[in-house]
Amino acid sequence: MFSLQDRSALVTGAGNGIGAAVAKAFARAGATVVVTDIDKDAAASVAQEITEAGGRAESAVVDVRNAEQAAQAAEQAADLNGGVLNILVNNAGAIAPAMFPKMTADQFDLVIGVHVGGTFTVSQAALPFLPTDGTGRIINVTSAAGLVGTIGQVNYGAAKAGIVGITKSLAKELAKKQITVNALAPLAATSMTENIRSDEKLAAITLSRIPLGRWAYPDEIAGSFVFFASDAASYITGQVLPVDGGTVI
Repeated sequence: MFSLQDRSALVTGAGNGIGAAVAKAFARAGATVVVTDIDKDAAASVAQEITEAGGRAESAVVDVRNAEQAAQAAEQAADLNGGVLNILVNNAGAIAPAMFPKMTADQFDLVIGVHVGGTFTVSQAALPFLPTDGTGRIINVTSAAGLVGTIGQVNYGAAKAGIVGITKSLAKELAKKQITVNALAPLAATSMTENIRSDEKLAAITLSRIPLGRWAYPDEIAGSFVFFASDAASYITGQVLPVDGGTVI
């Protein structure tokens, strides 16, 4: 039920953190994976780790705002599986924190562009290769910030809320093609949360809001992506699943 054998996957922002953990988990479940990141060496390193462990993976440099790079990566992933790309994970992200009065237009545009624009661009590039046999999956990555808001990251909260809107709208549109679209809202110890975890005050406040009282490791998050990508989630679409220790209840 949770096997991804004979399926191909494209994971953005997979050079480290949750994206890397997801790419490795997909490979362990049997999928062929194209690991993409804006950092060429990071993506190549993850792909190499997968192949050395017996999996099948390639890497590609992708700025998710770049339609040409997104299209090339989607085609690359499809070519590894007879022209079919079964699973797309829109994980790439960026942060530019600032309190609202001091946030610049460039900071706002960067975060919106990577998260919302990137999800749009890569999803559109992948769509021609997604199958209509019930195995087509788009899995987006949102956050508690997009569900309940956050302080000092209006841009990030707006971007993640936008991804929820994309997920629900695209799920309705693609249901007729038997392609499911869902989102995960994870919370883990990654480079994206380093600014919080390294600040004693912010770390204490954040942990006080997590009922389980700790940060997750990226590997703990990856299984939820395997679930959404697998046949076990074939009748689930348009949903947002928080994987955050109970932060959003």
